[in-house]
Amino acid sequence: MRSVPKWALLSSACAPAVLITGWMVAASLHGPAYDPAAQTISVLAAPGGSGYWVMTGAFIALGVCHLLTAWGLRPAATPGRVALAAGGVSALVVAVVPAPSSGGSLSHGSVAVVGFAVLAAWPVLAVRTGDSVPWALRPLPSLGATVVMAVGAAWFLLELHLHGVAGVAERAVTTLQSVWPFVVALSCVRHSAREALTRRSRGDATE
Repeated sequence: MRSVPKWALLSSACAPAVLITGWMVAASLHGPAYDPAAQTISVLAAPGGSGYWVMTGAFIALGVCHLLTAWGLRPAATPGRVALAAGGVSALVVAVVPAPSSGGSLSHGSVAVVGFAVLAAWPVLAVRTGDSVPWALRPLPSLGATVVMAVGAAWFLLELHLHGVAGVAERAVTTLQSVWPFVVALSCVRHSAREALTRRSRGDATE
C-alpha cells in the first residue's frame, strides 16, 4: 500500500479549519443582519458584503486544500481522488462565481450542487479492497460517509425549499465533507506506520 505524504495530512487538516474560521470571521464582520441559522455560507461571499473577501479567501483555500489532498492520497482509488479534486475545483469556482447580494444565481447554484455531489461521492469512489487497506478506505466506512453526506445535502436542499434552517444544514454537511479527507489521510498515515512497525518487528525476529 502506497504511503501518504505528511503534507497531504496537513492540507486535509487545514480544509475544515479554513472553512469554519472563514464563515465565523465573515459572519462577525457581516454583523447582526446576517442570520447563520437561515442564511447560507454563500451569502457571506456575496460582493459588497463586509466579510465577502474573508469568505471568498476561505473558499479558495478550501479548494487548494482539497486539490493537494487528492494529489497526496495515493492509497485511495483513482476515481475517488478525481472526485475529491473536482470538489476542490468546485470550491474555487464558487469563489469566482459568487452568489449575488440578493436573489438567486443559476450558475452559482449549479456549481454548488456539483460540489456537494462530488464531495459526497468521493468516499465510496475511493474504496480499496484487500487485507492491507486503511480503515477509512474500506467499503463499509466509505459507504457510510457517502450516505451521511448525501442525506445531509438532501436536508440542506429541503431547508432551502422550506426557507428553514438552511444555514445549519449547510454548515453540518460542509463540515463533514471537509473533515472526511483528513480522516482518510490520518487513517492512511497510521496504517503505514503500523505496517512499518510490523516489518521492523519481523526483521528483528529473524535476526
